[in-house]
Amino acid sequence: MKTMQKGFTLIELIVVIVILGILAATALPRFINVATDARIAAMNGMAGGLRSAVALAQSRYVATGNPAATTINMGLTGAVQAVDVAAGTGIPVATAAGIQAAMQATDGFALACTGVICTITQTGGPVACALTYTGATGVVNTAAVIAANCGG
Repeated sequence: MKTMQKGFTLIELIVVIVILGILAATALPRFINVATDARIAAMNGMAGGLRSAVALAQSRYVATGNPAATTINMGLTGAVQAVDVAAGTGIPVATAAGIQAAMQATDGFALACTGVICTITQTGGPVACALTYTGATGVVNTAAVIAANCGG
């Protein structure tokens, strides 16, 4: 009479563990760059937010009909959200009262403004991974947002 085998042999279990180890060793490097990719995506999202804030501020500026104004109100339904802009263009200036006020929320990011250019970095992220905002033109430069600068 034949006896039925129950369970796995030790060799079968070792082979399965070795195969899983090889799969893990080849798959792990694919997930190491996730932090860098996430940092780059967050910076590109912030760049989009900055560009949108500039467009909204300019729209509000034009809607007020006062080409000499240096402050606009971007608040909703009577709320006051003052934003400093350049007269004649309506582009938010590169200060906390300008572009940062137009953005309204910059959680997780640090803005260092000189009055002409703001440098935006992620809080706790690499300093080299940065955006720049030029208040005179409203241009957002993302040239430094690359894997070499945002890794780490």
